[in-house]
Amino acid sequence: MEEVGEVFTYFSRVGVAGINVTGNFKTGDKIKIGDLEFVRESMEIERKKVEEAKPGDSVGIKTPEKVKKGEKVYKL
Repeated sequence: MEEVGEVFTYFSRVGVAGINVTGNFKTGDKIKIGDLEFVRESMEIERKKVEEAKPGDSVGIKTPEKVKKGEKVYKL
């Protein structure tokens, strides 16, 4: 398990977590936020779909459940 980011906000209306990226990951990777594990189907930077994220990026990803600000994001 590798830490790849941290949640900085959650947009409850659309079910999207804002993540500050600290490691590399891509669409299709299995990730864990808190107790929630899922395969990320897509992610966006500035409302544009991207396939990969790298340290320093801020991305939005749809999550199946609410996540909390400050939770760490791990690639499984």
